[in-house]
Amino acid sequence: MQRIVTAELDLDLGSSVDLIFQIAAAQPAPVVREELTFTQGDRVYTPTEIVDQSGSRLHRLLGEAGRLEVRYEAVVEGLGTQRATSDLEAITYLRPSRYCQSDEVFSQARRQFRGLQGHELIAAVSDFVGASTTYTPGLSQGTDSAVTTLMTGQGVCRDYAHVVIALLRAMDMPARYAACFAPGLRPMDFHAVAEAYLDGSWYVLDATRLANRRSLVRIATGRDAADCAFLSYHGGHVGLSRMRVDAAVVPDDAAEFDGLDIVAAASDPAHDDGAELIQLA
Repeated sequence: MQRIVTAELDLDLGSSVDLIFQIAAAQPAPVVREELTFTQGDRVYTPTEIVDQSGSRLHRLLGEAGRLEVRYEAVVEGLGTQRATSDLEAITYLRPSRYCQSDEVFSQARRQFRGLQGHELIAAVSDFVGASTTYTPGLSQGTDSAVTTLMTGQGVCRDYAHVVIALLRAMDMPARYAACFAPGLRPMDFHAVAEAYLDGSWYVLDATRLANRRSLVRIATGRDAADCAFLSYHGGHVGLSRMRVDAAVVPDDAAEFDGLDIVAAASDPAHDDGAELIQLA
């Protein structure tokens, strides 16, 4: 399965500013072609690439005042392999974090999911969050946490992921946050999902049910959205004047998938059984 992913950002920099981007496909995704550019008029910036322990690729540069245009395009072929998870990482993803306060939702999780473990727990948490939360673009705030979302019952993909993660951690299952490109997502944007650690492997949960998990392309992995922001900056003012994200599955030699056109099936969340354990490579 081949996917084409793109991201375009136009930024207005008020002064010299330290910029850190996470918009490129993470390692070890099987990228067959990729281009990432940072231009400001006739000037072309060469960023420093930093790869973290999960394979997230951060691109850092010092931008000067003016309009900065960021363009990314990649072709991803097939599925990559998951990186091995150390004991330290697993412990980290058991702890409360800024947006996933598993300690504050501990009592609710223990009442709601008492006696559930493994696959049953993963399915129950995903179903609960999907049923109890309404997808409401524009109403949630960037500082909303899992506790806020549980109280309001509304949010976007990052909020769904935070609640799933907090509840799983409260039930002693390591869970983490992943930012992705998501073919077929409507409205199209960067997407966020949760991952649960079971029997030595990570399995992806998308309580929004807005994307087919088989077609996702990982961008960044972390404790919560604070670790996976597509842009962070320090030392100056940055305005985002334009952003466009796109992701699509394109035809290859495999024309059929379970009797269906592979492009339509892989891009359609209706063809994703939410109860099935699926890995995000």
